Amino acid sequence: MAKTRTTLKKLDPVWSQVVSEARQAVEAEPLLGGLVHACILHHETLEDALAYRIAQKLASPEMSEQLIREIADDAYAADPMLSEAARADIAAVYDRDPACHRYIQPLLYFKGFQAIQAHRVSNWLWREGRRDLAYFFQMRMSEQFSVDIHPACRIGKGLFLDHAHALVFGETAVIGDNVSILHSVTLGGTGKEDEDRHPKIGDGVLIGAGAKVLGNIKIGDCSRVAAGSVVLNDVPHCTTVAGVPAKVVGEAGCSQPSISMNQLIGARGEKAS
Repeated sequence: MAKTRTTLKKLDPVWSQVVSEARQAVEAEPLLGGLVHACILHHETLEDALAYRIAQKLASPEMSEQLIREIADDAYAADPMLSEAARADIAAVYDRDPACHRYIQPLLYFKGFQAIQAHRVSNWLWREGRRDLAYFFQMRMSEQFSVDIHPACRIGKGLFLDHAHALVFGETAVIGDNVSILHSVTLGGTGKEDEDRHPKIGDGVLIGAGAKVLGNIKIGDCSRVAAGSVVLNDVPHCTTVAGVPAKVVGEAGCSQPSISMNQLIGARGEKAS
C-alpha cells in the first residue's frame, strides 16, 4: 500500500499576519486592490514580496525591475539572515511606531523599512565582492528614499528608522540589534583617511532626530542620544547624552530606550544628573 506523504509549510507568523491584513485591506478599500495584490497577495513568501517591492522602488531606465528582482531573489536565497532581519524589522516598526497599526504598513508604505531591506541586499552584494552593483543600489536608495547608507555599513536586526529622511550612515559604521534612529541622523567620519572612521552603535540604542555621531567612537548598549546632539566621544552603556558637543546628562531612564522611544530629559522624562 502506497504511503501518503503530507508536506507541511514552515510556520511563518509574520508572513501569515501580513497576508491576513492584506486581504482585510482589499475588502475595506477595493481601490487599493491592485497594489495590495501585486505587493503581497500574488506572492508565496515574505522574501518574494520583499524582492518585488525592492525592485519596484529601485528600478530605473538604467536597470530594469526584473533584473533588480532577480538580484534580490538571489540574496534572499543565499543568506537566510536577510529574511530573519526583515521579520525583526517589521516587528520593530509595529512595536515602536505609534503610527503603525498593522504589519502590512512597513511593507507597503514606510520608506524607512523599505530602505533598510534594500540596504541589506546591497550589503550582501558588497560582501560577495560585487561592489559596483552595491554602489548602484546605494545610489538608487539615496535618490528614492533620501537614505544614504554605504553598502559596507553593517546593521543588526530589529532596526527602526522613524520617518527615515536625510539619513547618512558611513562605510565603516556598525549598528547593533534593536536600535531606533529618527530622521536627519548622521553616522559620519571626521576625516578622509581610508580606515575605520565611523561610529559603532551598540544594541538597544535610541538616537534622536538631527543627531550627528562622528568618528570611530562607541555608543554603549541601551544608551540615548538626544535630538540635535553632536557626539564626538564614546558614550557609556545605559546613559543619556545631549548637547553640542554632547555630554552625559543622566542615565538612560529605562532598560531598553530604543523600545520605549522616550526622548524626554528632566521633569517630563527622567531625572537628569
